[in-house]
Amino acid sequence: MSRPLVISDCDEVLLHMVSPYKDWLAEYHGIDFSMTDNDFSKAMRHRADGSLVEPREIWRLLNLFFDGEMHRQFPIAGAVEGINTLARDADVVILTNLNDDRREARAKQLLDVGINARVFTNTGPKGPALKAIIEEYRPSRAVFIDDLPQHHGSVMEIVPHVSRLHLCGEPMLAPHIDCALKAGHAHARIDDWTNALPWIQRELHGENDD
Repeated sequence: MSRPLVISDCDEVLLHMVSPYKDWLAEYHGIDFSMTDNDFSKAMRHRADGSLVEPREIWRLLNLFFDGEMHRQFPIAGAVEGINTLARDADVVILTNLNDDRREARAKQLLDVGINARVFTNTGPKGPALKAIIEEYRPSRAVFIDDLPQHHGSVMEIVPHVSRLHLCGEPMLAPHIDCALKAGHAHARIDDWTNALPWIQRELHGENDD
C-alpha cells in the first residue's frame, strides 16, 4: 500500500535564506537589504549611494551565495522537528529551485541540520516537477509546501488533487508575499510550523475522505 507524501520547498520553509543573505550582503558587499513590498528586485541597495542593485548583479550575488555561503543558513523554528515527525508516517522529499549541480550541496546542508530527505532540483514553475514526483511515488495522499504563491498556482493547474500549504517562515518576507490562499491557489496559509504540522498531518492521515 502506498504511503502519503510530503513535497516541501527548502528556503524560507525549512531553512532561513534571506536573513543570512542579508547579513552576508552587508558584511562583504556593502549592500543593504530591505523588503518593503513583494518586489525582490527593489530590496537591495548599495550603501554608498543608495542606488538599486541591478538585476544582473542580483543574480550574480545570489549565485555566489548558493555557491559558497549555504553554510550560513539555519533552520526555521520547528521545521526540523516538524518534517522529521511527518517522515515517521509519510515519505518526504524536497523540491527546491536550484540548479542541478547544487543538489548534493542542498542535501548535505539539510542532513547537517538533521533532515535526511531526497532532494529534487528544479528551475521555473514547480507544477511539472511535482507531477513527475507524484507519478513516481504514487502516494495515497500528498501535501505540497512552498513559500512562493506562483508555485502553488502552478501545482494547482497541473496536479490539482495535491493539498497545498503556503508557508513562509521568514518574518522579513511573510508580510510582503502575496497569499496563495487568498488567490485560491492554496488550501491554507500558515507561516509557523507549530500550527502547520497538525494541518499537514490531518491532510495526510485525517478524516477528509468523501
